[in-house]
Amino acid sequence: MMDTVNTADIDLAPQSAHRAFDDPSAAVDHLIALYETAAAHIRARFEAMLAGEVLERRVRAFYPEIRFSSDTYSRVDSRLAYGFVPGPGHYATTVTQPALFATYLHEQLDHLIANHGTAVHIGPSETPIPLHFVFADDTHLGGHAPDPAQKPLRDIFDVPDLAVTDDAIVNGTHVTAADAALPLAPFTAPRVDYSLHRLRHYTATSAENFQNFVLFTNYQFYVDAFCRMAREMMETGRGGYEAFVEPGNRVTRSGGDADGALPDRMPQMPAYHLTRPDRSGITLINIGVGPSNAKTITDHVAVLRPHAWLMLGHCAGLRNTQKLGDYVLAHGYVREDHVLDADLPTWVPIPPLAELQVALEQAVAEITGLSAWELKRVMRTGTVATIDNRNWELRDHREPVQRFSQSRAIALDMESATIAANGFRFRVPYGTLLCVSDKPLHGELKLPGMANAFYDRQIGQHLEIGIRALEKLREMPPEQLHSRKLRSFSETAFQ
Repeated sequence: MMDTVNTADIDLAPQSAHRAFDDPSAAVDHLIALYETAAAHIRARFEAMLAGEVLERRVRAFYPEIRFSSDTYSRVDSRLAYGFVPGPGHYATTVTQPALFATYLHEQLDHLIANHGTAVHIGPSETPIPLHFVFADDTHLGGHAPDPAQKPLRDIFDVPDLAVTDDAIVNGTHVTAADAALPLAPFTAPRVDYSLHRLRHYTATSAENFQNFVLFTNYQFYVDAFCRMAREMMETGRGGYEAFVEPGNRVTRSGGDADGALPDRMPQMPAYHLTRPDRSGITLINIGVGPSNAKTITDHVAVLRPHAWLMLGHCAGLRNTQKLGDYVLAHGYVREDHVLDADLPTWVPIPPLAELQVALEQAVAEITGLSAWELKRVMRTGTVATIDNRNWELRDHREPVQRFSQSRAIALDMESATIAANGFRFRVPYGTLLCVSDKPLHGELKLPGMANAFYDRQIGQHLEIGIRALEKLREMPPEQLHSRKLRSFSETAFQ
């Protein structure tokens, strides 16, 4: 929210009037130019302050914005889930890092302009860019000490404002003021910037390396297997990936050449990226154990607008007929993780998405060599229960077991429902394929010797299935992959 500083007391970045564009490429180029001019102004004044210049006026620059107006209801292809506004009105969204989001912005603007036959208008918004959000990954503002004669930093530069950094739009709770534009995109620029910086903190890789297809896992074993596969792909060229990026932005390129080093300390949720030029590669993130981590990382990955994310992990099999190493393809969830209760009520169903369910089942069949009736020997489709108490077995578990039985749950874990529910909330296609690693209700506990043998045998195959499923999804056009099931009554035009 902008304060009421007198304009004469502001050192303002160069401004320009809003311009109309009916060419998406030209529109994106203008967004990039506006943002770079604004960010450069803030950086230059901050560097001048560090060099000893005393700044007398507040330094300010604004995020660029996209405006769009429609005076009629658009008749669009009813199969589309996005790319059009719901009705007549004025719409707008602020934009950050447009060079990073160039492909995404081009696609969204292309659909919007084509579906309505109306130009978009681009110019500066009224939302200031915080100082913290205009610097590269390795810049730490806390390490800079301005001259004691200088005003406090927040009296000179705008700082992050939580009042304009929330999820009201995606949560369906946003209320547009009478004289304000309706939201055009699911996230505002400050919300996106916040998550971009959080991603760097949690994963130790730059946002530029994240791919449009994401795997989440809860075990280091999957990371080890992914790294082995990725390095083999770099040496052989299999899969068409151009580089493998590890924490610390260590890059191994196709052909085997590598540069950069792993960080001295690994981050909380390290990310690994098999990259392709159009970002259609695969990102793997080790989220560790628990629904809090699962919510935290998906809250931030969501602003990158991936085309799909999948949970690959271990679970407790709840049925006596299941064997260790069997697969569970989730088609429903019992949500006892509680971390999303304030954002997405538990009475909201999290539906299975046909495109992801089919891709996962086909991938299991291809990698295992089984099909039809024989496939049921190693995979069961059903409800997954997600709980926030890892040691639920130590309670009097008659009551939870009764609930799980009534829900028809076939597996129990601590992350899957959270990842699926946040996919639903953020309109990101989601899926879950788990592997049974223990059966606590039937006396098969996860013990070291048994676990190690299980990991050695099963993890490579499970990971191959996940990668194959994402490669199948990559072959689908985004318009088909982004399901209408994820859209509410009145949605933003941008997916």
